[in-house]
Amino acid sequence: MATIDQQQVEVDFDKLMQFVFRAVDEVGATLNTALVVMGDRLGLYRALAGTEGLTSSEIAERTGTSERYVREWLNNQAAGGYVAYDPASARYSLPPEQTVALTDTDSPAYLPGFFQIALGSVMDSPRIVEKATHGDGLGWHEHTHDVHEGCERFFRPGYNAHLLTEWLPALDGVVAKLEHGARVADVGCGHGASTVLMAKAYPNSQFVGSDYHQGSIDTARARADEAGVAGQIQFRAESAQEYSGDGYDLVTMFDCLHDMGDPVGAARHVRQTLAPDGIWMIVEPKAGDRVEENFNPVGRAYYGFSTLLCTPASLSQDVGLALGAQAGEARIREVVTAGGFTRFQRVAETPFNLVFEARP
Repeated sequence: MATIDQQQVEVDFDKLMQFVFRAVDEVGATLNTALVVMGDRLGLYRALAGTEGLTSSEIAERTGTSERYVREWLNNQAAGGYVAYDPASARYSLPPEQTVALTDTDSPAYLPGFFQIALGSVMDSPRIVEKATHGDGLGWHEHTHDVHEGCERFFRPGYNAHLLTEWLPALDGVVAKLEHGARVADVGCGHGASTVLMAKAYPNSQFVGSDYHQGSIDTARARADEAGVAGQIQFRAESAQEYSGDGYDLVTMFDCLHDMGDPVGAARHVRQTLAPDGIWMIVEPKAGDRVEENFNPVGRAYYGFSTLLCTPASLSQDVGLALGAQAGEARIREVVTAGGFTRFQRVAETPFNLVFEARP
């Protein structure tokens, strides 16, 4: 057992206790991840939204749940500032800001998917511990469903908020092509949130969504049917290095290049499948080029996902370059130029993403 030699190191007791209580807060936050997902699935937040306050019994009745569970859940949420509590009436309410973040699926601040993918990552973490000993990978397809569904629910609000109004217009001449009728490949499309969004906005264009995970492709096809755009989109279970078709006016990759085992190979394939004047749009997690630039709440979360999801995904594939979710602009530029592109620039950014344009 490791010990501290008091003759060599003097421990500041106040700093020690500050760290201990910080750790207590961290454990509470970890448990809260599961409790937010619980509240979302049981409809507890939605039951509170727009009310002046409800008792635990009233919420349980509205949601068809056990009052005893609801009461403990509410007290936890009140202790963490997620819901408000009035001691005089013993009623709980959801402040307007939390209402937006926890119940408004159209808001870019909608958070339940963020918690769901975090919960799935933690659930799978024992497998990552095993893999870390030998540097083995764990494929995206091997993760629990909460990872797949949570990923879509986390990223979709951002795409809804920015893709059509900011990101695509930032690309030189792309919107005009889409309006007239373009060929688009959405590579690493997952459940198809980005593909369906673009297809609905540009009915004259045709889209091919590809992802190596067959389960995600099945879900994407269902999403396209529900949205009434199945005739515009072909979804195919194909890897980024081998997706089919050519002459694409636009190739898109949303939050997936860093997950690939061979991102340079993927870049080469994009180069081969683009039309002569085509554009490759790359959306990546926001990150600075220096490690210390990412020592902030967003960087901390992304390094966590990178450890449990992104790096294992890359290591499970051929080459296994393992860029990580905090690769940064300079590293992405290296990958893109190694793939044969001569022009690369950042065209947009949000608190969570960087958007790049690459041309042959």
